[in-house]
Amino acid sequence: MQVKSLRLFSFLPVLAVVLLLAYAYYVQYVDYLDPCPLCMVQRLVFFIIGLLFLLTWLKPPQFLFRKLFTVIISLVSVLGAAVSARHVWLQNLPADEVPACGPGLFYMLDNFPMGSVLQEILQGSGECAEVSWRFLGLSMPMWTMFCFLGFFLYTLIWSKLEK
Repeated sequence: MQVKSLRLFSFLPVLAVVLLLAYAYYVQYVDYLDPCPLCMVQRLVFFIIGLLFLLTWLKPPQFLFRKLFTVIISLVSVLGAAVSARHVWLQNLPADEVPACGPGLFYMLDNFPMGSVLQEILQGSGECAEVSWRFLGLSMPMWTMFCFLGFFLYTLIWSKLEK
């Protein structure tokens, strides 16, 4: 396969990430739907996936580095899917089992050690359990989980393009 078409297949996920993050910021700043800590983690994971694919677009890696990028992007995508799955699980808890709302993300980053912040974020809080947005009956974390799984599958296909 030619380098030009390989570069196109590396650019498509970059474009997808840009559109996903643009929509997330649109919903935040135009629709005033503030992201919870788990949403912020999911945005970060999308950004990392986009950055990794951007690197492969700028300089298409050869066989060994292509396999390395495949492993890294796949692991990051699975991590994103796991965070999204945790978020979906929190949203589907009965009301009496929802954890209490904790301090805001920026407050925690300013006042707590990083280990405590990560633990608190990944546990989720009451604000993470709130469903404020739906499309076709699915919440935003459910859609992000599908996107992460899509990036995972795309990465596996992308890794097989050059042989």
